[in-house]
Amino acid sequence: MKGTHEYVDDPRNEAIIIDINGSHFPRHEAKVSVFDSGFVLGDGVWEGLRLHSGKIAFLDQHLDRLFEGAKALDLDIGITRQAMTARLYALISANGMSDGVHIRLMVTRGLKATPYQDPRVTISAATIVIIPEYKHALPETAQVGISLFTVHVRRGYPDIQDPKLNSHSKINCITACIQATKAGADEALMLDPHGFVATCNSTHFFIVRKGEVWTSTGDYCLGGITRGNVIKLCRQHNIPVFEKNFSLMEVYGADEAFVTGTFAGLCPVKEVDGREITNSEKGPVVERLQALYQAMMENETAA
Repeated sequence: MKGTHEYVDDPRNEAIIIDINGSHFPRHEAKVSVFDSGFVLGDGVWEGLRLHSGKIAFLDQHLDRLFEGAKALDLDIGITRQAMTARLYALISANGMSDGVHIRLMVTRGLKATPYQDPRVTISAATIVIIPEYKHALPETAQVGISLFTVHVRRGYPDIQDPKLNSHSKINCITACIQATKAGADEALMLDPHGFVATCNSTHFFIVRKGEVWTSTGDYCLGGITRGNVIKLCRQHNIPVFEKNFSLMEVYGADEAFVTGTFAGLCPVKEVDGREITNSEKGPVVERLQALYQAMMENETAA
């Protein structure tokens, strides 16, 4: 497997329409400049969105994170939230899409006069790219689960690169993913600077111990939309949930483990560093939370 982002190939994706700065292009004609800030420097912010039953799930939460990240980078997106929403739905309509779609929304600082990091050499408005694709996670991902390997790459302090910023600069996550792949695992488990469990390279990590759901403090990970919604579900349904520091020893001794993300939702973790977490496909808490999350998304998109 290739982690939680392994997907069922769909031939319809060859003919998708992509939005670049409000104009529509066939997939094979969609291009950005080699002088774009995102290409030259990884200077931008992005979101992964899910279209379900004709509606983008939890869009307000995703736009909150996008615009907050852009403000932190002093990046002017150039259009309002309302205009961004209209642009997203216009593209969905142009593609005739209604369900089972994953959308990548990317915003970079724009074109540079020359390949250099200083934002003052930017000579255009922000570049906004929207790529919608028909994507379903592999069914076995949610059923059988994934394996994790704890890597040496840490989630660092916010004064180095704030892990709460969903930027295009993902080299630490990429390096972590490479190490996990070389070790034969599906994804990487990353620690914080103090040696406590932080998150995964592309998803958020939870364990279950004696009926309690634990996840990291959140100090060293992205403010995950699915992560936050799972915590909310636990509190609504009287499942004890704690954001706290915990070590790998407590992970190895967990009754269940799972990861969360926009694309695959909740996915069980079957193994961490060669230690089997569950000897069945998934545990009862994971199964219950999967059902609760699915119902939550149905309610969200039906509203």
